[in-house]
Amino acid sequence: MKSYLAAALCLIPVGLQAQEGIPFSQHGWVGQVMGFDTISIVYNRPVARGRRLFGKLVPWDKVWHPGADSATTITFSKDVLVQGKELKAGSYTLWTIPDTATWTIMFSRALHVFHTPYVGDSTIVLRVPATPERGDHMEVLSFYFPIVGPDSAVLRLHWGTTIVPIKLRTP
Repeated sequence: MKSYLAAALCLIPVGLQAQEGIPFSQHGWVGQVMGFDTISIVYNRPVARGRRLFGKLVPWDKVWHPGADSATTITFSKDVLVQGKELKAGSYTLWTIPDTATWTIMFSRALHVFHTPYVGDSTIVLRVPATPERGDHMEVLSFYFPIVGPDSAVLRLHWGTTIVPIKLRTP
């Protein structure tokens, strides 16, 4: 009995330490099948916490990584068209340049990197424009697929009241 009690007491500090180190930005992932293509996104989800997001926390016309901590990774199992432009199957980190009228969405071949500093233009394999929309407040950064068809889908980046739809299609 004493050995069980001693073992239990040894575990208490470990549990308390784990709770103290819980990150503000929780890890998340989302996946979607589009035709024969499997799309997955792995990211850390920053929280608005009453802050003014775009134009303040996230400056206009500067490269921003949509996420926190490790750079957001998007993976396509097959070649895909993003906003009508071809992107080869594989994994990429996602970067953006927010603007009030048009965002630039960028896919980088630099993997396993932190969200800052920017990985550089030489790593970008595709840049596409996307037109932001306004919507209901989303407290935590989210990626989701509100529209999915047999050969197409819309991926939304949504944080605060800003929604950036990204159109995907099989080639």
